[in-house]
Amino acid sequence: MSYPPRLAHLATRAVVVAKLAPTYAQAHHIDEEEAAQRLSSALAGRMLPSLLESTWTAMRGTAKRLTDDGLVEKVATTLGERPMRPGRMAQVGPALSAFFILVDLEVGTAGDAARRVMESDEGRRRGAEGLAEAGRFLAAELTRGK
Repeated sequence: MSYPPRLAHLATRAVVVAKLAPTYAQAHHIDEEEAAQRLSSALAGRMLPSLLESTWTAMRGTAKRLTDDGLVEKVATTLGERPMRPGRMAQVGPALSAFFILVDLEVGTAGDAARRVMESDEGRRRGAEGLAEAGRFLAAELTRGK
């Protein structure tokens, strides 16, 4: 684990789901409750630590002045009053779409064709780009406070 343990205590699965659900719901044309259920299920396993690692990498890349402790404190401040505040709508491009396909594969809503594509070298590369993009979005959401 290359991110501080406190980040996982602040950016819990429920918090991450709240930040991603509006965009996921819009991208899939489903209601936010269904989106939250799917995301929560997908993030129950190995996907959440990977996403937090990607998020931490994005945070470290944009916060040059802050130490690791200062960066985690900024997350704590941002989440302080309303940790479950829904995230802003993200621009869904190819990278974020690839992340959402990974989510769909994790919960079993994607078809065999999607699985085959994501298992190819190109699919794995796009999946990694998608995870990085989701991490950048989450990093922005977790540090947009005071």
